[in-house]
Amino acid sequence: MKTEQNALLTQIGPGSPCGAVLRSYWQPVALVDEFDPALEPRMTTRPMKAVRVLGQDLILFKDDQARWGLLDRDCPHRGADLAFGRHEGDGVRCPFHGWKFDATGRCMETPAEPEGSKLCERVQQRSYPVVERSGVLFAWLGEPGAEPPFPMFDCFAAPGTHVFAFKGMWKCNWLQAFEVGIDPAHTSFLHRFLNDASLDDVGSNDAGRQFRSASAGQVHGERWPMTRIMREFHRPDISFEARPWGFQLTTLRPMTEELTHVRVTHEIFPSTFVIPLSETLTITQMHVPIDDTHTYWYSFFTSFDGPVNKQAMRDQRTQFIPPPLYIPKAGRDNDWGFNDEEQRTTTYLGMGEEDINVHDQWAVESMGPIQDRTREHLGTTDKVIMANRRLLLQAIERVQAGQPAPGVADSALASQMRGPDTVDGIAPAGTWGTWWKDQAQAKRDGAPWTDKQPQKQPA
Repeated sequence: MKTEQNALLTQIGPGSPCGAVLRSYWQPVALVDEFDPALEPRMTTRPMKAVRVLGQDLILFKDDQARWGLLDRDCPHRGADLAFGRHEGDGVRCPFHGWKFDATGRCMETPAEPEGSKLCERVQQRSYPVVERSGVLFAWLGEPGAEPPFPMFDCFAAPGTHVFAFKGMWKCNWLQAFEVGIDPAHTSFLHRFLNDASLDDVGSNDAGRQFRSASAGQVHGERWPMTRIMREFHRPDISFEARPWGFQLTTLRPMTEELTHVRVTHEIFPSTFVIPLSETLTITQMHVPIDDTHTYWYSFFTSFDGPVNKQAMRDQRTQFIPPPLYIPKAGRDNDWGFNDEEQRTTTYLGMGEEDINVHDQWAVESMGPIQDRTREHLGTTDKVIMANRRLLLQAIERVQAGQPAPGVADSALASQMRGPDTVDGIAPAGTWGTWWKDQAQAKRDGAPWTDKQPQKQPA
């Protein structure tokens, strides 16, 4: 890749070509948990915080009518920082001269002005629409009034009892953060466990040990943990097909003449992947740039079985990624927790078993704040990475030409934004193509919240 192309794909600030593409999609800006007084006591009296998204500094607050307000952070009077504003229930007041703004950005008062002044009627602070979905607050940062319908993927269609959302910060550019999730080959190495634990030891709320869960299907009557399959069959056959939302990825690992492991995942353009975590649990992970060198990932854990235990899942994760900033305790300053003895005896990477997020964190942060793609040498297993970059370059051209961005941003495709189905299982080698669809449908039929209708496979 040329230096100019690398810059084009990684710079996301206001006015940048790639930033214009990302602003064509709803973007996550905060967890609803961040405003829960039971989890964040300071929100009891001041439900407001500063957020930075796509290189923009904003304030996010909840008023006494439970309306969300997302406003530019600099006061339109003289530019003072509204993150230090007075939350007064019905709006936020700048302490510099007392100007007050409601959740829509309307200027309510300019108290230092002469009696009868109509100045505030001519002032409007830029505000951004906010919607709440599955425990996450999403904002529209694009052109006012141009927002597309919100997609109804499984993680948004499931009831709140069956979805848990969490986030974490990585100190790197958004694109390298996202690319690790659409790389099917890395799981055989980066997440390799050198020993397999009993499948009975895997809890549905564990963070890292879920990777030890059994794949669907059996080998001679024996269920295998995903870790064993990834370790023993590390040369995958990767293919991808276009879907309305992006790509469907199919990864085959032939095991015997009769059996093959099949893993079906998805890329939802421009920055989301969907993967199976177990036979009944799916992860949908989104990546939103904070700026060019910092990224938040937002993960939605969707259960197709019973309700999720949110408290247990939250507690398990916050020990590694604590609020309120959700910056991992592991990082470059402590070598991401690397242990050479563990690398020899327990895991391929040597950075722990409980929190596999740190595995991906090391991979993407160790590349540097912005990966220099002019120095890389891509192989056959990088075909999805290359295809995604081409799609991103095409999207930039489309948006610059005044055309809609692809996928979820295209309102004409809204009705097709359903599912998508995933699978991780051991299938009959000759019929894996129908086997995985049957498995996915069985999972959907068994869920207490789905409509039970087969997911159409777009041509």
